[in-house]
Amino acid sequence: MLKVCSFLPAATQIIYDLGLQDCLHGVTFECPEVALQEKQRVVRCVLEGNNYSSQEIDRIFSASKAQGKSLYYVDEDILQQISPDIIFTQDVCEVCQIDTACTAASVAKLAKQPQLISLSPNNLEDVFATVITIAAALGKEEVAYTYLAGLQKRLDYLVDEQRKYRVMPKRVMLLEWVAPIYNCGHWIPYQIAYAGGIDMLSNPAGDSIVTPWEKVVKYNPEVLVIAPCGFNVERAVQEIDLLTSKPEWGQLQAVQNQSVFLADFDMFTQPSASTLLSGIEALASMFHPEIFKVPMPLVHKVMPLYKQSIVKV
Repeated sequence: MLKVCSFLPAATQIIYDLGLQDCLHGVTFECPEVALQEKQRVVRCVLEGNNYSSQEIDRIFSASKAQGKSLYYVDEDILQQISPDIIFTQDVCEVCQIDTACTAASVAKLAKQPQLISLSPNNLEDVFATVITIAAALGKEEVAYTYLAGLQKRLDYLVDEQRKYRVMPKRVMLLEWVAPIYNCGHWIPYQIAYAGGIDMLSNPAGDSIVTPWEKVVKYNPEVLVIAPCGFNVERAVQEIDLLTSKPEWGQLQAVQNQSVFLADFDMFTQPSASTLLSGIEALASMFHPEIFKVPMPLVHKVMPLYKQSIVKV
């Protein structure tokens, strides 16, 4: 059986979703909990165990990038012990995860050279394609098509319901970071569109970028979703005052409508097909609560900032 290492949480999630985890031997410190309990941690980060603020994290990563350094590192002894045949890595964001260049430097020291497969989706269709790439690399391509067909049925339901009720897209904004404010990019604008919204400040199929607060105020979203990369709702709410303390906060239509939500990051910035589809379902319940309800498995992953009720199903 092939020996595989996953250097990004999304690939690990996909491998588990496909039921192919028996071949997985090494993961990163940020991988899903089930993997951390069962597999060896190969990729680590110098920031592990620290509770830095959003501003501190931004400063640390910005300084690291400016110096051409990585905050991630490979436990080369464990990697040598595993001696993998395949390593899944990425080149979407060197800030969020270890990248292929850093991985290659460690792999070069191995006696047996593994195959490096970079999974670097730009849009939602690319994310679904990574499922096929992973399954094919493991010799189980047919499993991917069966799995994706199930996800497509859930997506079709959301689209059909919006068509049935002739919903108008909501003017929304999703924040990937709050200090400084980052808009959303890559596949997230496509998630928003499938959920019945449009984010005119987003960057489809491209990197998220710093977005001035004045631009957000002028755009004046009807719905605001706050999902800082790497944060769950409990962590994100600790820094919500960075936004609510702004003088124009109360003027936003989303605030006046009580349509401000915090959401777990993995439904948006962890590009595994199942987590992103969950994100679409969660967004649909935020944008059009009269039609869509939050699925029970996702209730703990969505928090309305104001105490309006979210109907659960």
